[in-house]
Amino acid sequence: MNKVLVVEDNPDMLQLLAWQVERLGFLVIRAKNGQEGVEKAVKERPILIFMDIMMPGMDGREAARSLRSKPETREIPIVAATVLFRDSDLRSCIEAGCNDHLVKPFTFEQLVGKVQQYTSVPNKYPT
Repeated sequence: MNKVLVVEDNPDMLQLLAWQVERLGFLVIRAKNGQEGVEKAVKERPILIFMDIMMPGMDGREAARSLRSKPETREIPIVAATVLFRDSDLRSCIEAGCNDHLVKPFTFEQLVGKVQQYTSVPNKYPT
């Protein structure tokens, strides 16, 4: 089964995002902060990562830079799932190594679109 890593420090948002990704047929790996996210990405090798940006300790930008520096994870697509919405904030996510962004709050359809865009797995869940 294909794995998707969700890195999110807010327990409610982590649960919601994981549940939505699971509905699409993926095994969800959960991480509560950037450091844990990097460690789990190296170990689990997911096909996609949803990365919160504003987290204590290692934030999402630092985690993305770390993932891009490692041969095991440098090619994994990273989607910043963030409340940040200014162009400069979103550009900084891309500059840090994220492939794209998903601004919170987002719809299930927006999530499905990102999953389809960055994986070769077709959406089998009707929206």
